[in-house]
Amino acid sequence: MVEPSRRPLSRILVVEDETDISTSLSYSLKAIGYEVQVAERGETALEAVASFRPDLVLLDVMLPDISGFDVCRRIRAAPGVQPAVIMLTAKSQELNRVAGFEVGADDYVTKPFSIRELVLRIDARLKARRPAAQPVPAPQGQKEEQERVKVGPLEIDRAEHRVFVSGEEIRVSPLEMRLLLFLVRTPGKMRTRKELLTEVWGYHPEVSSRTLDTHIKRIRDKFGASNDLIQTVRGVGYRLAARAEPAAHKETKATPARKT
Repeated sequence: MVEPSRRPLSRILVVEDETDISTSLSYSLKAIGYEVQVAERGETALEAVASFRPDLVLLDVMLPDISGFDVCRRIRAAPGVQPAVIMLTAKSQELNRVAGFEVGADDYVTKPFSIRELVLRIDARLKARRPAAQPVPAPQGQKEEQERVKVGPLEIDRAEHRVFVSGEEIRVSPLEMRLLLFLVRTPGKMRTRKELLTEVWGYHPEVSSRTLDTHIKRIRDKFGASNDLIQTVRGVGYRLAARAEPAAHKETKATPARKT
């Protein structure tokens, strides 16, 4: 049983065709203060997104009419404010997690799941949607430096939400951008899995997730030949390599031997 808590009243759409699961989720989420609506089919869910205007969608992958992947893709293609999307599925293979992220899902939870952990993930996603406090304006001379950051072949334009590797632009999701910006703040410093999940995803430190590993793999794939920029510290976490500009063009001259 999840204990009631004081939280802003947010709307959650549960898209699940198994009545036992949808009823349990609806009861638990209402009990802790969320406004909940349930849809059992993909087309009904898309109508509910337009009318109910949820802040977050709990979306099952296996639906009787269209797949949850198609529902998520159509949600992301719609104009206007987007809800957070957490995919729910019994499929745990990495391929399915990647497919969920490719269509725009924010998180991926496999069945069976703990209601308590799911609520922590929901809170994290809703927190990430809320506008951050406006930063204090920087002096004019420091503005460009703050908006653009460069580490070796990696260059990030914060203001334009653009990422370049060796001069070539790569497309990244908002979560991938937050992950890169967090790592780039301290090049060469190892960040633990708990740090990354807490600071980037907003998860409670007790929550563990393969979401991080999936996002790291996707970023490495996009980096191509520079995929070693993100280094794994086995069993602990990840770090962004403190890589200087490529030294291939620098010639190292041998020191002449001293004559005796």
